[in-house]
Amino acid sequence: MSKILWKPKSVRSTNMYQFINYVNESNGTSFVSYDELYKWSINNASDFWSNMWSFSDFIYSKNYTQVVDDINKMPGAKWFSGSRLNFSENLLRFKDDQIAVQFKGEDLSVRTLSYNELYRDVEILASAFRKNGLKKGDRVVGFLPNIPETIIAMLATASIGAIWSSCSPDFGIKGVLDRFKQINPKFLISTNGYRYNGKSFDLTNKLNGILGELPSLEQVIIIPFIDDISKSSIKNGTCNYDDFIDRNNFDSLVFEQLPFDHPLYIMYSSGTTGLPKSIVHSAGGTLIQHLKELILHVDLDREDSIFYFTTCGWMMWNWLVSSLAVGSTIVLYEGSPFYPNSSSLWKLAEELNITVFGTSAKFIAACQEAKVTPKKNHNLNKMRVILSTGSPLVEENYDYIYKNVKNDVILSSISGGTDLISCFALGNPMLPVYRGEIQCRGLGMAVESYDINGQFNLNQKGELVCKIAFPSMPIYFWNDENGDKYHQAYFSTYPNIWHHGDYILINNHGGIIIYGRSDATLNPGGVRIGTAEIYRVVDNFSEVSDSLVVSQDWGEDERIILFIKLAKDRIISDELINNIKSIIKKSCSPRHVPAKILEIDDIPYTISGKKVEIAVKKIINGEKINNKDALANPQSLDLYRNIKELQ
Repeated sequence: MSKILWKPKSVRSTNMYQFINYVNESNGTSFVSYDELYKWSINNASDFWSNMWSFSDFIYSKNYTQVVDDINKMPGAKWFSGSRLNFSENLLRFKDDQIAVQFKGEDLSVRTLSYNELYRDVEILASAFRKNGLKKGDRVVGFLPNIPETIIAMLATASIGAIWSSCSPDFGIKGVLDRFKQINPKFLISTNGYRYNGKSFDLTNKLNGILGELPSLEQVIIIPFIDDISKSSIKNGTCNYDDFIDRNNFDSLVFEQLPFDHPLYIMYSSGTTGLPKSIVHSAGGTLIQHLKELILHVDLDREDSIFYFTTCGWMMWNWLVSSLAVGSTIVLYEGSPFYPNSSSLWKLAEELNITVFGTSAKFIAACQEAKVTPKKNHNLNKMRVILSTGSPLVEENYDYIYKNVKNDVILSSISGGTDLISCFALGNPMLPVYRGEIQCRGLGMAVESYDINGQFNLNQKGELVCKIAFPSMPIYFWNDENGDKYHQAYFSTYPNIWHHGDYILINNHGGIIIYGRSDATLNPGGVRIGTAEIYRVVDNFSEVSDSLVVSQDWGEDERIILFIKLAKDRIISDELINNIKSIIKKSCSPRHVPAKILEIDDIPYTISGKKVEIAVKKIINGEKINNKDALANPQSLDLYRNIKELQ
């Protein structure tokens, strides 16, 4: 059994404990543990989601007549039939002087918005939207950095019943068009530029390239975020944000009352090997799932200040913004996490008294490599939760957090994805944190790991599946009239069972270990190996700053290829290669040992910070990659072509 790194001192004060009591009083049960609650939430799913609706104080104009028509119908289960509500109304329920948003950008002072100010700003923009013809079902797209106006624009859009979609400004023109052209947006909102790593980036050329290819646009609104960049060179038809709105003459905010499954967001798959899938999420499904995760699994309340390092092109932005429905303060940061130095975000946490600090496994690993010691240099007494997602958090990352950041903190690795705009596996304030493990499966999520025969066994690696429907399943894919793409994405492997594409293990006490994407799973000699198993070993070598492991077709089998990016001033040698192979063999098995270990200058990542294993696998197997614009460093893929050692 893994080592326990943190234990709850008291569970009675947690929202999860209060929810257990609420369930007991409402249903005549006598649960005392999370395990009991979890099993009930699966076996009595309709009752669970009904209790979640009432416990989270959903705001609605019309109550539901039925929680779910068929919990076993995937896709197609109908949730909370008959209800009418508005997503924005739920997020704007507080209209007081408490701080709703704190924003910090590179070299900028902190900007704050109270809940009252946020409500008014949404009211002003929504009024301008309506006066300019925005209606229910229209699409509004944001090409925006992580600034308060992005939240304001989303909430104004949703208040009308229009649909929001966004890309961060570091996307290339093709990457943006691959997404936005699919959905024919009516309005586009952008800044004139953005800052990153101490530099200003002009968006003029990108915008000109984008606007000319979106004939559906009727309004283009520009926020002057960078003072020294003029919008005069942007194509005609644009309007300055302050000219578009009227702060002195606006209509009162009206929240359109809509069905539970009314579309709210259009999200996108990474699109690294083809055109991104346009995934449509419902207002009600997104809201109830986020409230469950934030209130119960994160233990969030009005006293908290929650931060997530994200861009508005990553689903964690949407997840973070839902914290407004809890009444917490959300912290936005725009810029490089390592500007002006590797302690910047930890300094931000100290200055703004952040209690819930969200980031990626990649960021934690980078801090570990840079030997950053926030515990010594910053007062993080207020911080009680650290969240990590994007890729598996390895054991050594856990050690780093508890040794160098804070020893009394819940390190909650969480895992889900854009596909469900939420999580399958989460933290839990009632449970201990085990080294290298996600604490638990999320309530209402019937997650199992299936072997090759479609059987679930504890302590055995397998495919992550979800056996019953849940409210935040996509309602459909855009431009997928027959639902073929939707079915192919999740239900082609196991009929009527969600197949997520992660390779996982669930142990005896309910902890989860993720071994990487199952479509990137290595299979030498017919034995399945998760890429994370190898990363866990390689990441411990000081000579290696980053790595990528893929399989290459070889004869009638496949072989493992490990690419390593060396740390500064280090060189590859036979000794290093042999040491890596030896430790992998000792720590894992002989089958894990790479056939080739090759030096590479760069490792490809998506803009959201995920290693791009599949694209590299295709390249070294002689297949073409047509879409690079979803990558943070697209030029890196060229490094993997025609490598003589792989011929």
